[in-house]
Amino acid sequence: MQTFAVLGAGAWGTALACHLAARPGRTVNLWAGRATSAAELLTHRENRRQLPGVPIPAAVRITADPGEAVAGADCWVTAIPCAFLRQTLRPFRGLLPPGCPVVSVTKGIEIDTFARPSEILAEVLGADNVVALSGPSHAEEVARGRPTSLVAACAHGATAEAVQASFGGPRLRIYTNLDLLGVELAGALKNVIAIAAGVSDGLGFGDNAKSALLTRGLVEICRFGSVHGAEPGTFHGLAGLGDLVTTCFSPHGRNRRVGAELAAGTATLAEVLARPQVAEGVYTAKSVYHRVAAMGVEMPIVTGVYEVLYEGKSPRDAVRELLARGQRGENTFLG
Repeated sequence: MQTFAVLGAGAWGTALACHLAARPGRTVNLWAGRATSAAELLTHRENRRQLPGVPIPAAVRITADPGEAVAGADCWVTAIPCAFLRQTLRPFRGLLPPGCPVVSVTKGIEIDTFARPSEILAEVLGADNVVALSGPSHAEEVARGRPTSLVAACAHGATAEAVQASFGGPRLRIYTNLDLLGVELAGALKNVIAIAAGVSDGLGFGDNAKSALLTRGLVEICRFGSVHGAEPGTFHGLAGLGDLVTTCFSPHGRNRRVGAELAAGTATLAEVLARPQVAEGVYTAKSVYHRVAAMGVEMPIVTGVYEVLYEGKSPRDAVRELLARGQRGENTFLG
């Protein structure tokens, strides 16, 4: 892989474009969905809104033209929020060469269809060689070359290994995984648990409460993934436990921050949704809640987050109801 089309010029798309362009001899095209955004990036050679202080290398070509962005690319990278993925990809319909790998760093589940990013890519682009690149990784740190480990998940082991070789580097270690389903579900669900962790922070409950919340949240993620056919071990790896810990504790975590602000009363949900950086967990909570209700899967933390976001329940009441549940024995998978 030598020519990359990075679709989406937000924090993650910019960070990956910079990372990929660091290796000599490569061509990296960074596509911005708005001409004004592309012009701003070209003028400053910096994503001042989301990655201030990180220069975009000269090897990165910036464009708002879909055809120009993917011309000659032997690998596509999609860094578009899940809630907008389907509509944003429409200009690229019919442009993906057969067999061309598509690396997705999108985390979430589409509300109306419950489609995962790889399924949306297959429907819109005809992509049959999708790799989910996921794990404990903030764009702010990857862009600045701080050590990071990720997992490249694909049903085709050879493609996952090719991404591992092309995307890995001295500061970015990549493992492979065949469980594409599990990695995508882990990346989506951890954002919902992160909102709950933020609620805990916003209410001032401390480390004990948040650590318990993460542990039981992981149980819910494992339970949900198992019902859908994912490998349980995936949720204890980088895409599951690793990403969950980072998202719930880091100051960079948008979903954690949303929960904290809602609980503290410093922002409304409408204000959160109006921001340029998307908190995917807000959308995922709705899609997962409806799925859980239909299937009868017990996920009290996810249910509580949904009720706070969409039914007007106060964060304090949601926590009170969680703690009032009947006592039971601990089972780290089914309990």
